[in-house]
Amino acid sequence: MPTKVVTGRLPLWARARLSRLRAYSALLTAVYGAASAHPAVWRRMVRTFRPAFARLAARHALTACRLAALDVPAYRHFTQRAGARKPQRLTDFPETDKTNYAGVYDEESRCHNGELYRTGVIVDESSGSTGKPFNWARGPRELTSIYRNAAGYVEMVFPGERLFVINAYSMGAWATGTTTGAAMARIAMVKNTGPDLEKIIDTLTHFGPGYDYIVAAYPPFMKHLRDRLDDIGFPWQQYRIRGMVGGESMTEALRDYLEERFVLVRSCYGASDLSIGIGAETGFTVWLRRRLAEDPRLRRELLGDDEQRLPMIFHYNPLETYLEVNARRELLCTITSRHCVQPKLRYNVGDEAMVRSLSEVKRIIARDPRRLAECRRACGGDRMNLPLLFLFGRADSTVSYMGANLYPQDIEYGLYQGNPHADLISRFCLSLEELPDLESRPVVNLELRAADLPAEQRQLLAATCRAGVLDHLARVSRDFAESLREDPAAADLRVRLHDPGDGPFAAMTKLKNTYLVETS
Repeated sequence: MPTKVVTGRLPLWARARLSRLRAYSALLTAVYGAASAHPAVWRRMVRTFRPAFARLAARHALTACRLAALDVPAYRHFTQRAGARKPQRLTDFPETDKTNYAGVYDEESRCHNGELYRTGVIVDESSGSTGKPFNWARGPRELTSIYRNAAGYVEMVFPGERLFVINAYSMGAWATGTTTGAAMARIAMVKNTGPDLEKIIDTLTHFGPGYDYIVAAYPPFMKHLRDRLDDIGFPWQQYRIRGMVGGESMTEALRDYLEERFVLVRSCYGASDLSIGIGAETGFTVWLRRRLAEDPRLRRELLGDDEQRLPMIFHYNPLETYLEVNARRELLCTITSRHCVQPKLRYNVGDEAMVRSLSEVKRIIARDPRRLAECRRACGGDRMNLPLLFLFGRADSTVSYMGANLYPQDIEYGLYQGNPHADLISRFCLSLEELPDLESRPVVNLELRAADLPAEQRQLLAATCRAGVLDHLARVSRDFAESLREDPAAADLRVRLHDPGDGPFAAMTKLKNTYLVETS
């Protein structure tokens, strides 16, 4: 059972310090809130962000931790137990996460003054994709800030006179769906269909092509939607439909596949633990990611000599969510707002990442004049001046094979990039299979969209996917390429097809994909 912490009355010196910290935090929060109260003002602020703002954000994050160490019972107990009795710097405060903090202390103890109940608080639930669902409480002023940020971003990246958002995220207690619907209602007409293909089709056909549609969904569901609309002969050319995805990473191969139909697809980064709007893509970040895939020199300069993965790249606003990276390259988040009901302080979400200032990244880009010119053309009207988050995803989301780490995103590239049969695939997962001789081989499990696929098409699909995955791995993974040269048996990657809902997909929910499975 989670621990409930009851703290006694603070000594006089601590009460005086608490009053000063509350006043300072309230001032910083109020100044920022006034500077971003309207979507148009918010867009101007993120376009004119300056390094001085980043320094202010760091001070605000430190203030948030100092304040919580006095008036949040759980955090006060947590920091004292960790030996952080007189922390001076942000790094002096211990990291928190689901295991050592959210899973140890109850909801009330993790609130300011130990008070959870108040009118207007919304309780969300994480999806439980990491094992156990958690409850997260957010107050009305905190939610207003989240809605404002999401609305400002959407109006910048998806401009239109008649915005109609079809919210295809899962509804119910999950944070992403309900929060997205409420946020989008500030600047658009909204229909919360949930992940229901037929409802979305009915909505599009009923309201017709006279709107600027934005479909918000998880990336795999967006593929399902494209394939289903193709099946019914949907008149894509008559409509203007754009995609806003989140909840998991998306490869450029999947983006290319979607943008054969969608006008534009952009991704956002968030977490149920924190906020739906931590980071967001722009034309610049998409260009940079694509450039990293084909420019080894830029990749070395930005990511380092040994990094073989291609990260998602997002702009983030440190005035809202201050980001750090620890010695293990894990992302730490601090929500700076005074209005956060359950403060998130140096919170480790388990994602591996890098953070860079925009000016630093652009200095590296500018070393090549042609590259710089291409960059300027790609920025477009959704320009932001915010720092950058390079997100690699979960550090443990790999299968190790022949000395190489195989990542689900690399498998996705191989399955979808240039594959004329990609529409036959519903989803995939990766596993290791032990052979009778006790050797192991990676298996790419594919769930088919239809069970009646003829045998010849199955064989062609499996062969095409296997060749695509091997080709991509050999190009992006030096370790895998070296294994192929040293031992041709490394190419023995298996592709196994499953009818809908069969095999490893039988136990999976439709909420999010599971990309790594164990075989019995």
